[in-house]
Amino acid sequence: MPKRFRDVSIRQLRALAALAANGSITAAASKLNLTQPAVTLQLRNLQALAELPLIQRSGDGMLLTDAGREVLALTERIEAAMAACATALEMMAGKTAGRISIGAVSTAKYFVPFAISGFSKLYPDIEVRLTIGNRKDIGAALLGYDLDFAIMGRPPVDIEMDVRLIGDHPHVIIAPTAHRLARKPHLALSDLAGETFLTREPGSGTRGLMEQFFESAGIRPLIGMTMSSNETIKQAVIAGLGIAFISAHTVATELDERRLTMLDVVGLPIIRQWFVVSRQDKVLLPPAQAMRQFLGERGAEFLPHTRRRRLTRPSKQD
Repeated sequence: MPKRFRDVSIRQLRALAALAANGSITAAASKLNLTQPAVTLQLRNLQALAELPLIQRSGDGMLLTDAGREVLALTERIEAAMAACATALEMMAGKTAGRISIGAVSTAKYFVPFAISGFSKLYPDIEVRLTIGNRKDIGAALLGYDLDFAIMGRPPVDIEMDVRLIGDHPHVIIAPTAHRLARKPHLALSDLAGETFLTREPGSGTRGLMEQFFESAGIRPLIGMTMSSNETIKQAVIAGLGIAFISAHTVATELDERRLTMLDVVGLPIIRQWFVVSRQDKVLLPPAQAMRQFLGERGAEFLPHTRRRRLTRPSKQD
């Protein structure tokens, strides 16, 4: 391709297409609602960019050369792509199609897919791309404009965010079902001083919340193992390697199936919240706006729950 051909304009290509369809400069000018000199100038500039003759005169009018037909094929591809794009934009504006890119911290993976499924039933032609990661990675992707919005517990604080509440996020202490404290009511944190805790890595939201909880009581928990996965922590607790402070949403199934038990500790559950967060300066197209609104209005419906014990805020009597 001639180096200068990248500077071709849609006006030049349409002038060539009109000439090919109508056979003369006069007819092409009438089709495009331009003057004959204007069409002639567009064709002359296009031919200069192509560095080959695109048009030849004949007894039947003006015809395209092989090079001209090659450029005409390009014009048709561009027009088809523009028409497809226009259709896609119309569908996006009507919230009937499009693409959304969202992120969620790893703990949210226990309910976010169900929320996406609920949204997709309303808007089946909207493609949702989900990225799961730790809080640091999701925050970085959010700040870098890679995501339309993210689902997390603590919004980033170093930039202005649009924050919308989804619902409560309780945190509890779990133990094996045969644990010696499993059926004891109103446990004090001091009752757990000798227990081995299995925890998330330093810097995780759950780990930080646990440390704050114990620090408020002047107790330093005994840390046995540090793990980067809630799934690994759950299996380790089931195996009897220790107990864990964890999001109740990650263990709802195991509690209902009685593979784990929730210790009745005074001051628990600690209730935090789930939020949908997006940069205030991030331009959200209608499909992303629709999903953000859906999560704000109906997201709580998809939060996990357990039948074994209501996960509400502790009463003042506790």
